[in-house]
Amino acid sequence: MKLLEKISNFVTQLDVTTVNDERKQILQPLIDFIQTKQDKNEVINLNFICTHNSRRSHLAQIWAQTMAHYYDVPKVFCYSGGTEATAVYPAVVDVLKASGFEIDYLADLNNPNYAIKYAENQASIVAYSKRWDDASNPKKDFCAIMTCSEADGDCPVVLGAEKRVPIHYLDPKAFDHSPQKLEEYNQTSIKIATEMSYVFAQIKIKN
Repeated sequence: MKLLEKISNFVTQLDVTTVNDERKQILQPLIDFIQTKQDKNEVINLNFICTHNSRRSHLAQIWAQTMAHYYDVPKVFCYSGGTEATAVYPAVVDVLKASGFEIDYLADLNNPNYAIKYAENQASIVAYSKRWDDASNPKKDFCAIMTCSEADGDCPVVLGAEKRVPIHYLDPKAFDHSPQKLEEYNQTSIKIATEMSYVFAQIKIKN
């Protein structure tokens, strides 16, 4: 049930002490939602939402699912969506590959589908850009995690969400045409991975 070896090595090098008190307060409502569901032995559905479902929401979905597995938190199902659908940005795929994810390109479309594998005995995450209310996403009893301020403002109500938690990240898109592009995407991925590691490390598992 282990992570793929390269991802495991990446995760063990993350420094959760970099999560400061301000960010801990922002993350606490998500921790509370997961813990409450865990205590009741209920399914934990998390839908990470940003504007285009192309960068931050996918990184958050993938790292959250990975960390749930790493910390043995059961019944966690992570999703993502946007206020509109575009396409997964290629630099997101590049930084995930560099972190150890095995990624297969499923369809040559304007909105490509990817199968993203994080552990040997777990189903791959199918990643593609979609609206938050896409048929593949949960319709009720989920936590809506708003990963960007734009989507947070554009979606005053996320229908069906049991809880809504704003956890904003800066958009690496600002560096798409700069020499720092991959480094900025990598730093965004590390920040999200570190915070998702912190979140799932707090969850107390019932024996």
